Amino acid sequence: MSSELLDALDMLEKEKGISRDIIIEAIEAALVSAYKRNFNQAQNVRTNFNLTTGSMHVYARKEVVDEVFDSRLEISLDEARKINPNYDIGDIVEIEVTPKDFGRIAAQTAKQVVTQRVREAERGIIYEEFIDREDDIMTGIVQRKDNRFAYVTLGRAEALLPTSEQMPNEQYSHNDRIKVYITKVEKTTKGPQIYISRTHPNLLKRLFELEVPEIFDGTVEIMSVAREAGDRSKISVHSDNPEVDPVGACVGPKGSRVQAVVDELNGEKIDIVKYSKDPVEFVANALSPSKVLEVIVNEEEKSTVVIVPDYQLSLAIGKRGQNARLAAKLTGWKIDIKSESDAREAGIYPVEEPLFSPEITLDDITVDAEEWEKDSDSVHESITDEDK
Repeated sequence: MSSELLDALDMLEKEKGISRDIIIEAIEAALVSAYKRNFNQAQNVRTNFNLTTGSMHVYARKEVVDEVFDSRLEISLDEARKINPNYDIGDIVEIEVTPKDFGRIAAQTAKQVVTQRVREAERGIIYEEFIDREDDIMTGIVQRKDNRFAYVTLGRAEALLPTSEQMPNEQYSHNDRIKVYITKVEKTTKGPQIYISRTHPNLLKRLFELEVPEIFDGTVEIMSVAREAGDRSKISVHSDNPEVDPVGACVGPKGSRVQAVVDELNGEKIDIVKYSKDPVEFVANALSPSKVLEVIVNEEEKSTVVIVPDYQLSLAIGKRGQNARLAAKLTGWKIDIKSESDAREAGIYPVEEPLFSPEITLDDITVDAEEWEKDSDSVHESITDEDK
């Protein structure tokens, strides 16, 4: 082998990112395979690849014994000491057995083995790269689509976007750039298998981390996410810093931050609510944008009854129950929504005595004529006396 091979090794190391040691190991293993296959030799052999000159040598490894039964694997003590007087029983003697035309045969035979080992090493590098990216977000380019998957290129690897993980309001075309969430990375015989998603709730979380510096640096924390991909989502946010408004930080100036996330998700509506440890406040916030009059909490069953004004009932429940369903997922509490009038009929609202008496109607007022005349006369007399 010549200096061209060494140049090729340098190129492989730079382009593929594969260590030269791995490539050398692959070449030496290929040389052993080529030697045994082409020269019908079954004995233990070792190859040596000279990095300086690019030359290669094959050595037969034989054990020093008193009596030789297999000359391919053993050598007598007398023969061994002719090579080196220091050899003793049990030592291993290496004898060079490099054939004259081994270079040409080795190049032809070893090509496939070397290619395979390099491919395996490359797959290993890709796997190690992406196993660390599980539960992370990446930007990919759509290559093609069939009935089962959309195939998305992520750098040097191709990822699979299953139909079940595709947003219902999206169409994927060749060369479309999309942000995806890496759900799973598997090592297979064909290389690393990478699965991605556009519907996972954590995709929404990662997108906000990209757009909101306060979330990225930990000032604002996303506590929970509830999502119906392509239609509507809710996130709850919290900050330990009293000077930071977590909802405002996520919305951004003139809504620019949340709008960037909405645009990436093709118009998916996003409600941002403030988290609270108090379930009454948290559930009320989660049902935004509807107004809430009262939240009755059952700690044992982890359920709540939420009372809303009559005209807000449909808004609180949402289209096909979506708002209430997302609020329940976001808070982790069961939510039963009742209108104010239904709650009054059921006797569960108001929970406490009202702060103000009910308005008095004319039907509630009775007047005694004689008492009224006495009262009016006394009032008249008192006024007249004062005037005098």
